[in-house]
Amino acid sequence: MLRRFISVVLIVWALGFVWFAVALPRPLAGGKSAAVVVPTGGAGRIDRGLEVLEQGLAPKLFVSGVDREVRPVEFAVEYEVPAATMACCVTLGFDSVDTRSNAQEISRWRAANKIASVRLVTSDWHMRRAAWELRHAAAGNLIVIEDAIPTRPSLRTLFLEYHKLLARRVGALIGA
Repeated sequence: MLRRFISVVLIVWALGFVWFAVALPRPLAGGKSAAVVVPTGGAGRIDRGLEVLEQGLAPKLFVSGVDREVRPVEFAVEYEVPAATMACCVTLGFDSVDTRSNAQEISRWRAANKIASVRLVTSDWHMRRAAWELRHAAAGNLIVIEDAIPTRPSLRTLFLEYHKLLARRVGALIGA
């Protein structure tokens, strides 16, 4: 009986990993939201967030997890953001260091700004956990629209991210 249980768990784990690795989230074409949010940490994320803003698909951009050494003017120069756009539409968050704290920082910002829906821009391999963390931090009071940046993740990256997602979900189930 124990052997069967362990076998079933291993099969479910393996099938879950195959699904996770093969069916990565995809970029979103069109669709409007009240804001676009970008956790730092991967190539193309901020560029895509700014593109969404420029296309008028969201009126505000929040970038979470910006290094404390970065000043808004440096950000604007690096990403060629006009001063008027920075002033009206771009907010930088400096309080997070990982996916979980990104979600908490984004959730605080969106609550303070009374935002009901966000377009989450992150890497395809990171999207499932980032979206789950954001929904979890918002306690169900937020519509999250997923806009994944296509990447070519290594098997190692996929393996680690799959286990981080499983660990967070199991941890949430047991209250950790």
